[in-house]
Amino acid sequence: MDTMPIMETENLCKSFTSRSLFYGTRKGIVKAVQDVSLSIRARETLGLVGESGSGKTTLGRTILQLERPTSGTVKFKGRDLTAMGNAELRAVRREMQIVYQDPYSSLEARMRVGDIISEGLDIHKVGTKKERKERVEELLTTVGLAPEYASRYPHEFSGGQRQRISIARALALTPDFLIADEPVSALDISVRAQIINLLMDLSRDFGLTMVFISHDLLVVQHISDRVMVMYLGRVMELAEKDALYGNPRHPYTVALLEAVPKPDPTERREFRVLQGDVPSPVNPPSGCVFRTRCPLATAECAAVVPELRQVEPGHFAACIRL
Repeated sequence: MDTMPIMETENLCKSFTSRSLFYGTRKGIVKAVQDVSLSIRARETLGLVGESGSGKTTLGRTILQLERPTSGTVKFKGRDLTAMGNAELRAVRREMQIVYQDPYSSLEARMRVGDIISEGLDIHKVGTKKERKERVEELLTTVGLAPEYASRYPHEFSGGQRQRISIARALALTPDFLIADEPVSALDISVRAQIINLLMDLSRDFGLTMVFISHDLLVVQHISDRVMVMYLGRVMELAEKDALYGNPRHPYTVALLEAVPKPDPTERREFRVLQGDVPSPVNPPSGCVFRTRCPLATAECAAVVPELRQVEPGHFAACIRL
């Protein structure tokens, strides 16, 4: 694996203005992503986990500039994406793609599959019409579908087949960087493994750098090289996969892993159940955002925002108790 970073973020923040449901008046500022600094190595798969509302999807969209950051920078191959205009970004986006969570809403129902996959090729004027047609057939074969499916419409396919089409679309321009945003959460469990294994094979064969977003820790463990844990917009822990699953350091990561079901029904375990719900991102807790649910929290945790620091070689955690 290449050790050089392909994607870097520094103090990345993204906030939204929420509005009243009935009158459209300003209600507050939603702090979806807060101060995320991250370096993603070329050809690695970074797993991104956390509960719903932790900011995983927003972080992914902000990295790709589908959402412009409130502050901070994003660099792709050394180029600052946050300083680019729309025309410059359009050219760079050939190298960055996304696979969305819902294979039903992410494909245009009125377009044929071949047109969906070739849309990026058409926009960027890649090849002749015949070459684009051949590329579509090649991509369908690559993701395990028959080339003749190019003439069909999305409603004629199952959820797993639609996600394969989404992956083919994402690969059409031979990107270097791919964000897979909960790509299997909307699928039946029987086809999840097929899609996961397909992504792993494509990542290896195409030399992709991938951010795999999921709330399923077992899936993330299977596919990732490193894992980053988020809570309420902030990074709680970041480490190589074996280190994080074998020796989690942050109390939030420990609680998440303890909640993962075990296949052995005879195994007895102690559960560290988290109390309460995830606080509102409109009014997050002072200091450590996890302190209101943390079993180790002290008064100091309310006053200090913990820095993400190295607690072991290559292993980072944001907790003042470590």
